Amino acid sequence: MRADWMRLDSLRARLLLTVSITTLLVWGAAGVSSYYQAIHEVDELMDGQLAQSAKLLLAQVQFDQDGRDPERVISQDMLGEASHPYEQRLEFRVMSNTGRLLLRSANAPASLAFNPADTAPVYSNVEHDGQPWRLLKIHSPNGRFQVQIAHPTPDRERAGLEVAAQVAIPILLALPLLAMLVYFSVRRSLRPLEDLAADVAARSPDNLQVLSEPLTLREARPLVAALNRLLSRLAATLDNERRFTADAAHELRTPLAAVKIQAQVALASTDISDHQHALRQVLAGVDRSTRLVEQLLRLARLDPLSRLPQTYPVDLDLLASQVVTEMQVLAAGKQQRLQFVAPAQPLFVQGDADLLGVALRNLVENALRYTPDKGLIEVFALTDAGMPVLGVCDSGPGVSAEEAPRLVERFFRGQVISNADNSNGSGLGLAIVQRIAELHGARLEIENRPGGGLEARLHWL
Repeated sequence: MRADWMRLDSLRARLLLTVSITTLLVWGAAGVSSYYQAIHEVDELMDGQLAQSAKLLLAQVQFDQDGRDPERVISQDMLGEASHPYEQRLEFRVMSNTGRLLLRSANAPASLAFNPADTAPVYSNVEHDGQPWRLLKIHSPNGRFQVQIAHPTPDRERAGLEVAAQVAIPILLALPLLAMLVYFSVRRSLRPLEDLAADVAARSPDNLQVLSEPLTLREARPLVAALNRLLSRLAATLDNERRFTADAAHELRTPLAAVKIQAQVALASTDISDHQHALRQVLAGVDRSTRLVEQLLRLARLDPLSRLPQTYPVDLDLLASQVVTEMQVLAAGKQQRLQFVAPAQPLFVQGDADLLGVALRNLVENALRYTPDKGLIEVFALTDAGMPVLGVCDSGPGVSAEEAPRLVERFFRGQVISNADNSNGSGLGLAIVQRIAELHGARLEIENRPGGGLEARLHWL
């Protein structure tokens, strides 16, 4: 198995590989540049030495010729054993302006052309003894003498290579040290992430406390912040689930206890009317428990959704008409008037017709349940500032200003609602309506009407 730092799915390995390759590329480019720069500088230095040597020769020849016969030829071997590794092997000739040879080295070529018209210093590459040489021609200021001086090009190249090597060797020797420094730097820099991972791994499922941000890693702070938001949402979700489970158990316990009591009464009763009454109470308790379970299951299906799986155009006019028709039987039982105020033109929204039907039925059921006999319930669909609105208004008692914001809380029922004679609701209807509204991009708005009663509407945003 490969070591952790060799795995390419490791952040440390990727950083090491990226930094190492980048460093090698930059270092290699710098080394190549330094090499050619060293060669160039050595060439410039040796050209300068050629010029300096030529000027010394000119000075010497001019001094000698001023005090002697100008036609006298001085021939001398200026070469000997090299006393220094970088000592140049020079060949030279000194000519008069008439073309006469005045001074030369022992191995200076006799075939070098002399042109008295060339007065400016000229560098050139020539062949001598089967190898290339670097040649400089230079004249004295008075034009009486010309010096031709040269040295072998391979000697220049060897000197340049030696200088470049002296520059490159420290760079190459420093590479292992640099690799070690990069490795330990990356490892140390990633230590806060490892500590963060260890903190998360060591937590128990019940520990949803927020994580502390690494002080040395600014780049890790967005990750920590995102994890903290996730932990906060998980904590809130778990709290809601625990509260929901406890409330559901409490709400189910009451009707089930009532069913049990009524069943015991039915078993113990010898009077037929008492027996029938107890059985009817049993059926009512079963109906209430069934409704509560259905509401709980519906919430359980809606809660995990972040958006609707599929949406289609929904005709609010048609939807409201169908719901009102279905609920007319319940309204007739209390001699209530249930009517629909249709929009002036068809009104469509993108959504799920079944879920919107559930939301509207819950609103209508609440209005029917808490509106007095012979009261009026209106279902309406309209537009407000160009946005669709679907709602229900009744002529019931309404709610207090303190209780209105809490009506959407699960299992919450206001004082007026709890005191109603037929208050057999579960306290989940408006919570379901609010969740359906959220999934459709709408807002549930509940407020008392100025003339009495309550109005609840879905207002698309």
